[in-house]
Amino acid sequence: MILYPAIDLKDGQAVRLVHGDMDKATVFNDDPAAQARAFVEAGCEWLHLVDLNGAFAGEPVNAAPVEAILKSCDVPAQLGGGIRDMATIETWLSKGLQRVILGTVAVENPDLVREAAKAFPGHVAVGIDARNGKVATKGWATETDVDATDLAKSFEDAGVAAIIYTDINRDGAMGGPNIPATRALAEAVDIPVIASGGVSSLDDLTALKATGVISGAISGRALYDGAIDLKAALQALA
Repeated sequence: MILYPAIDLKDGQAVRLVHGDMDKATVFNDDPAAQARAFVEAGCEWLHLVDLNGAFAGEPVNAAPVEAILKSCDVPAQLGGGIRDMATIETWLSKGLQRVILGTVAVENPDLVREAAKAFPGHVAVGIDARNGKVATKGWATETDVDATDLAKSFEDAGVAAIIYTDINRDGAMGGPNIPATRALAEAVDIPVIASGGVSSLDDLTALKATGVISGAISGRALYDGAIDLKAALQALA
């Protein structure tokens, strides 16, 4: 199981939110590229990047720090937030991003997901952010009636590289991930599922791995707070 250290970008800084609330941002590093390098030096295989401002704006806002990370780190990175058209997808992939994460458009324009996954095999992931099982979009500000599992199943034949499933109620709260819901989603589809939201201890990571069906986990606050030692976690998951 792959551990993806998260770097959430707001106003050019690396921050963490609680339950996706932009007014509850804690700044952990005002140099995101330096933070990324620290994660890489600790041995991570991937980086998970989120343009928080972009998720609300519907277009890239924190492009500069993302580009700085891509230039200074030699591990693959995935990025979500404000990626809602083919031109933006093409731009990011051309700049060295390994994987784009499509969230809002997966609900509002699923044909774009299919088009992108076909054009860029292995480089398109779907981000499914759910509150009580229902998908939320536009930086989690908009509630929908779309069931998370139904949305995942709808992309079963699209060729997407992964599904990143975030339980919004757990995100940033350090209360542990929603393992039953994540496991159920992973068992419902053949697409690799990455768990996100609430991953706050080594026990959380080993419990996710023990399901045997979850391919990765994203953690942010716990790595910054020291609740998870990145080197120890990577060794435990190897």
